[in-house]
Amino acid sequence: MSEPQGTEGSTRRLPVMEPVTEKETAVGTGPPPDPAPDTGSGPSGRFWSARRVPAGIVALLLLLVAGAFLYDVVAVRAGRPALGWRRELARQLADRPLDDTWVLVGAGVAAALGLWLLALALTPGLRKVLPMRRTRPDVRAGLHRDAAATVLRDRAMEVPGVQSARVRMRRRKARVRALSHFRELDDVRTELDGALDDAVRGLGLARPPAVSLRVARPGRKG
Repeated sequence: MSEPQGTEGSTRRLPVMEPVTEKETAVGTGPPPDPAPDTGSGPSGRFWSARRVPAGIVALLLLLVAGAFLYDVVAVRAGRPALGWRRELARQLADRPLDDTWVLVGAGVAAALGLWLLALALTPGLRKVLPMRRTRPDVRAGLHRDAAATVLRDRAMEVPGVQSARVRMRRRKARVRALSHFRELDDVRTELDGALDDAVRGLGLARPPAVSLRVARPGRKG
């Protein structure tokens, strides 16, 4: 006999919840793992600038000079006379002594240009970007000085009694100048010290800057 086609009295298999293994959790099929704590143990060096403008200028100058000399050499090899500027340059280098004023000026300019290029090559640049603590080895983050100064200024303005605040942010020090129009200056300074210290720690910088604070009364108008 065939079984009835109705739904009454029929049996259906209920879905079964399969347990999640540790391997499935590791590959992302299970619940996400807890984020790693902010240890800040990774290296956080300064950001290096690409130096595109100085490199482009040097490459363009070298291309022009090399192209001019190459054209002149090929022209001489082809039986044509050398260009006037190269003959004049050879004559000047042969006739002028080493202690001549123009020779010393040219040598000084070349030395200064060389030192400038070496400084650009050996220094990281991007002085306005402050490196932040690294919580993951494959992620780097930086904070602009102006943004950090804005955070400190806004935090200082939240302190009661502060009329205005000005922040100058450096790599190693933050100079804060605040004006207080009421309350005792010592009380405002103490509260500002705590607020700014908390704000600096909240920035998450790899090297938190030292805070130099000055609180004064606003000057009289007129």
